[in-house]
Amino acid sequence: MFAPTYLDWNATTPLDPAVREAMLPWLDARYGNASSRHEYGRQARAAIDEARARVAAALGAHPTEVVFASGGSEANNLFIKGVAALMKPGLIAYSAIEHPCVREPARQLRRQGWTVREIAVDGQGRLDVADWRAALAERPAIVSVMLANNETGVLQDVAALAGDARAAGAWLHSDAVQALGKIAVDFRSLGVHALTVSAHKIGGPLGAGALVLDKQLELAPLIAGGGQERGLRSGTENVAAIVGFGVACELAAARREDEAQRLSVLRDELERSLLEHGATVFSAGSARLPNTVFFAVDGIDGETLVAKLDRAGFACASGSACSSANPEPSHTLLAMGVAAQTARGALRVSLGRGTTADDVARFAATFAQLTNELKNLTAVAV
Repeated sequence: MFAPTYLDWNATTPLDPAVREAMLPWLDARYGNASSRHEYGRQARAAIDEARARVAAALGAHPTEVVFASGGSEANNLFIKGVAALMKPGLIAYSAIEHPCVREPARQLRRQGWTVREIAVDGQGRLDVADWRAALAERPAIVSVMLANNETGVLQDVAALAGDARAAGAWLHSDAVQALGKIAVDFRSLGVHALTVSAHKIGGPLGAGALVLDKQLELAPLIAGGGQERGLRSGTENVAAIVGFGVACELAAARREDEAQRLSVLRDELERSLLEHGATVFSAGSARLPNTVFFAVDGIDGETLVAKLDRAGFACASGSACSSANPEPSHTLLAMGVAAQTARGALRVSLGRGTTADDVARFAATFAQLTNELKNLTAVAV
């Protein structure tokens, strides 16, 4: 079976062989419920404890601060809805480029009397300092600013924002799902009250994530039941996925610096080629993830180009995989002031551990060929 070259690593990553090996026993002979008191249960509990320690170590946190969930979306919902449930309705502020799993739960709280405010970004996708200060002056109860954007790869200086948020009396959360494994992510150094991470972005399994919580922060659980995860996320734990998450975190931390350097070279080479063939690279003037390129070519529809690239043997994305069912232009680009027509042409290439220099060179050549063909077709049609 033909396998396209995979250039959509921000959407998900293949399961690392070492992660798979660590998970296999928990999919076979080791099937105990971690809440059981017998030997099978004790083995499962010990495996979860070890995985929690590995995740915490990768994030500069204490194991007791790690709450396992099914992924980033659940963890983000747990923070926003869990904090709000124990407070009087007030203001929730978040950056205009947040992932839908931050925006949507915040908007749902309007029904309970909460007010929602987006914090503007500039044309490079960086948080607008003046609007940040204006938002804090309105005394929000909850603030969420992502560490790395899933589409542009833009990094926010969350550590610098943390002091401001704390001084304003707000609980500060950061979605670090895209950042983990690509840049250093240290819970203590960032100074946030809560941090979200996910396994499948770093060679771990789908269906595992975590919310890292400051111990002074109180949450109401989304899922009530047997009291697992300190009572914050009841339900029998997915031991195999949690074990895989722990190993994936350990591997990502060990490989991060070398991989970041290697991928940044490939990214820069790809961008040079794209610019030579008339592409606009978004947020090129910002600090970004080392593996992410978000770009467009005037007059060419992003979905059309993605489909043609797929048939030519390259798997990439026209935007965020988590919102690909939405036909509207990228909300991130619109927030940056990019025209809707240009935003509809956006294409995201994200590189990863399996990406080679040859992959990038072949993609660049194919991109040039296909865009020339599409431009010629447009010219003939006109």
